[in-house]
Amino acid sequence: MMLAIAADLTRGRELPGGCICEPTNVIFQTAEDGLADTIKPRLEDLGADCSRVHVIDDSESSLTFADERIEQAIIKTNARLIILDPAQAYFGGASMNSADGVRPMMKSLAAVAERTGCAVCIIGHLNKSGGKSQYRGLGSIDIYAAARSVLVVGRIGEHTRAVVQDKSNLAPPGKSLSFELHPSHGFSWLGECEVTVEDVMCGRPQKESQNDKAKRIILTMLSGGEAVAANDIIEEANDEGVSLVTLKRAKSELNVDTFQERQSMVLADSG
Repeated sequence: MMLAIAADLTRGRELPGGCICEPTNVIFQTAEDGLADTIKPRLEDLGADCSRVHVIDDSESSLTFADERIEQAIIKTNARLIILDPAQAYFGGASMNSADGVRPMMKSLAAVAERTGCAVCIIGHLNKSGGKSQYRGLGSIDIYAAARSVLVVGRIGEHTRAVVQDKSNLAPPGKSLSFELHPSHGFSWLGECEVTVEDVMCGRPQKESQNDKAKRIILTMLSGGEAVAANDIIEEANDEGVSLVTLKRAKSELNVDTFQERQSMVLADSG
């Protein structure tokens, strides 16, 4: 999901919620996945401008949240977003399970964000135990407390995931969003959903409305970036029990462009 957001930022594409900015630089720092064999191919599949995605060289010494190289890299690249994945890789010798270890690190990172105006996203993993989300993150609760916004991401279907805002200090909570990770179509946003944090934490599947189903069909079939004949989308909708009226309403809500070509109407009733 964060790679998809990074890709959109590098191209100046519209983000979920309608925000659009000029193409901008991003720093993606990961201690888990290979840059050449995993991160770059995924970015390319997502249509990113990879020349705008930067990495801090930590081959000789490990990076930490308090490392001055973070601010130096942000200033040098003029990055507007830095993604650090996963959280536990960047505490150095400090204990991520104690307040004394966490608070200085998070304070240092927050100060960099304030000085540079760069958004900082830390990716963390949840443990297997039950309970509220703020107590299921690896490490001290102070990590959760230091964040101004916390998003919880989880599975709600075979190929669908939801992102739900669990904490928001600086603005009203955002709407929950769903997206698809399809083995053949790849990543695509599906729009707003009614999923709660509890649904995500418990792995409860989302009951898909007809309108949501119609949006999913349209977005999936248009995910390749090419125009698709209306009849093909109507046929797919029929196969999933979605009416033409619902399909047209979903098309209108998604602001999908339509046009005629050789007497065929794309995304419209040919009758």
